[in-house]
Amino acid sequence: MAKAPDGFHYVRGHIRRNPKPRSAKRLSGWMIAGLLAGAWLWGQVFGFEAATPTPAAEPNPAVSAPADR
Repeated sequence: MAKAPDGFHYVRGHIRRNPKPRSAKRLSGWMIAGLLAGAWLWGQVFGFEAATPTPAAEPNPAVSAPADR
């Protein structure tokens, strides 16, 4: 049997790619769904009163000068 190329190895007569090291774990779909559900529940229990924007002031148009030129 010939030697497998770099980055590959033999498994039961088949060439397989070597596993790559996982430097950082990714967030799974369930983890993201759990975080979103936690944020939603936090908003239901404690509310987001501190995050409400201030109401915009009503615009008061300035009095224009008469147009007698």
